[in-house]
Amino acid sequence: MKKDKILVIGACGQIGVELTLALRKMYGDNNVVASDLREEHELLKGSGPYVSLDVMNKEMLHVLVIRHNITQIYLLAAILSATGEKNPLLAWHINMQSLLNVLDIAKEEGIDKVYWPSSIAVFGPNSPKTETPQHTIIEPTTIYGISKFAGERWCEYYNHRYGIDVRSLRYPGLISYKSAPGGGTTDYAIEIFHDALESKSYNCFLKEDTYLPMMYMPDAIRATIELMEAPKENIKIRSSYNLGAMSFSPKEIAAEIGKHVPGFRISYEPDYRQQIADGWPGSIDDEAARKDWGWKHEFDLEKMTVDMLKNLKK
Repeated sequence: MKKDKILVIGACGQIGVELTLALRKMYGDNNVVASDLREEHELLKGSGPYVSLDVMNKEMLHVLVIRHNITQIYLLAAILSATGEKNPLLAWHINMQSLLNVLDIAKEEGIDKVYWPSSIAVFGPNSPKTETPQHTIIEPTTIYGISKFAGERWCEYYNHRYGIDVRSLRYPGLISYKSAPGGGTTDYAIEIFHDALESKSYNCFLKEDTYLPMMYMPDAIRATIELMEAPKENIKIRSSYNLGAMSFSPKEIAAEIGKHVPGFRISYEPDYRQQIADGWPGSIDDEAARKDWGWKHEFDLEKMTVDMLKNLKK
């Protein structure tokens, strides 16, 4: 077991639950402190220490870091794309201030490593749509994307100026059977599985031909841990790495589900989330992650669909 002491902030969210459990397997249950504003998630109960924490309260966070001798911080708390558009100032405030609090405490306490997720939302309508490169035009149009882009700049700044070992991934849409979607534009790709099994029909909030980059949660968790475990000298990008796996449209995922759920039907009723999706890439070039620290995805649409349905039927 490694000697590090890890704090996961936002441990009850879509990524947080599974990442916390994976880190506890690696580092030992008591060496990973889970924290969130919410009540402890059912899957986390009894698996290790849990602390109720508001990341916006910097003093409280600082005390927690000192009291638990924290050496690594994973900051996952955020307001996501679709939710953020409903209250942009709040989304900006929470997404930015939480990061600045963590970076500043990391500087003061000499924290070994910080992980902070970015997103494909940093790209905007002027970025190339297909195989969006690591370095390209970045002009996000959602408050979520704007806050993630600003956060990337802060991460790189703290690395260059203060030597903080901050690492980041630009997640695509994440799909999981363990935790509920968190208010993002790619949530349809989770909802569709639940509705397929419950009612054999799904009303989609995006158009049938809207291609978006996606990833199955086991790949996202593995990517996060592999990035954080990679030797420091291998991490060449200190803003955030592009990360890719698969890319599909609602029509394609519906066809794939239809192979396993006879009679499944999909209808389309695009809403305000269509405009958000239209500004995002259709696919991602993640060559830098593959070259620098050996990233390789495991799940494609077919393999993920089989696994999702198998686990949701249990």
